[in-house]
Amino acid sequence: MNTSTIGRIVTGCLGAGLVLALVLVLVGPAAGAEEHVVTATVLLTFASSWALLAIVSTRSGQPQRWAMLPAVFLALAGGGLLVFAPGDSVLDALGWAWPLLLLAVVARTATLVKRDLRSRTRTRVVYPLLAAYALCAVGGAYQTIAAATDRRAYPPPGQLVDVGGHRLHLQCAGTGTPTVVLESGLGETGGYWGWISAPVAQLTTVCVYDRAGRGWSEAAPEAQDGVAVATDLHALLNRAGVPGPFVLVGHSSGAQYVRIFAGRYPEAVAGMVLLDGQPAEALEGLPFFPIFYRLFRPVSAVLPSLARLGVGRLLTFEDAALPLASRAVQRVHHVSPRLYRSERDEFAELPTSLAQARSFQSLGGRPLIVVTAAVNALAGWMPLQERMATLSTNSSHRVLQVVHDAVVTDRVASQTSAQAIRDVIHAVRFAARIEQR
Repeated sequence: MNTSTIGRIVTGCLGAGLVLALVLVLVGPAAGAEEHVVTATVLLTFASSWALLAIVSTRSGQPQRWAMLPAVFLALAGGGLLVFAPGDSVLDALGWAWPLLLLAVVARTATLVKRDLRSRTRTRVVYPLLAAYALCAVGGAYQTIAAATDRRAYPPPGQLVDVGGHRLHLQCAGTGTPTVVLESGLGETGGYWGWISAPVAQLTTVCVYDRAGRGWSEAAPEAQDGVAVATDLHALLNRAGVPGPFVLVGHSSGAQYVRIFAGRYPEAVAGMVLLDGQPAEALEGLPFFPIFYRLFRPVSAVLPSLARLGVGRLLTFEDAALPLASRAVQRVHHVSPRLYRSERDEFAELPTSLAQARSFQSLGGRPLIVVTAAVNALAGWMPLQERMATLSTNSSHRVLQVVHDAVVTDRVASQTSAQAIRDVIHAVRFAARIEQR
């Protein structure tokens, strides 16, 4: 067999493996799956492509038996992930070993390729692919070392409270009642509330926490739909001895959790503030949201695997509008595979959580302020914001000409959000009507 034929075999086998892996994790049966399933699918698909190369090439004049080395290594790694389904802590521990093993396999494979493959695909296809494997190993090693450094440099500033099988991080400041509880949006941790928590703490007790699996909180053993989140929060506040009643503040997707909490524990809720909160009717009332959900769900499932390779550290995500201390915490949390695992899990449960939030439709006369970001709002967003303001007979709807995140992260816009919280506190303390603005 001539070199052009073996070249087509190499390109066909390895190229097919790459395309098939992408199809399986983005639109195939592994789309939207948990991290170990997504990673295992990619590894097993790549293993199959190397094995296919080794088998098909045996009938040529250039058998490439060396291809079984990466095939066996990747198959063992992928099979182990599927069989044992390791959690985040186990995957963190494995991060100290697998990069070295992969580098050793890459080095040995490169030596054998140089000896046995007499085709231009050696430098055009095989070497670049092996170089990509080596980069993954280096990135994985860097992520493991940097994550260990981050844990030492940024210990939990608050307390870790056992809520039944896992511990959640809670940090409170200020004194007085009603206690304000800040509920973060999708994929966020408590660190991004810096502009709001500090001024509110001058007036009353304010608490911020991390939902299960992100920030400094431990992962939960069960799926975290809206009811599970609300149950965790109730247990957290109770076991930490945080005094009620509570003014619940929900940003973005956090709105659905505070609504569910209010429905399940009405006696504990004194008032509510929704900061550009995601409507419970998002999947039905926002024309483009179902499309976004279908597209982003498989993407959200790939992010934990990419973060484990150190990709997040290359992007260095942080919101420059936040206070410096908040930016540092946000940067540390947003390069962690843990955050993206929890974000994927939360996104997978979003339809259930939204349905659970729809079951709560009345705060009665308890004070409510809805703050809406009008810039770049989705079609249908404003009418649903108006509808949320009708959850209470004592409410106000305030519209800001800013983008979605700015109601929390922008120094100026967040002052309006903080004032809305102060207005609800005043209404609770003095049984007053909410001032219309």
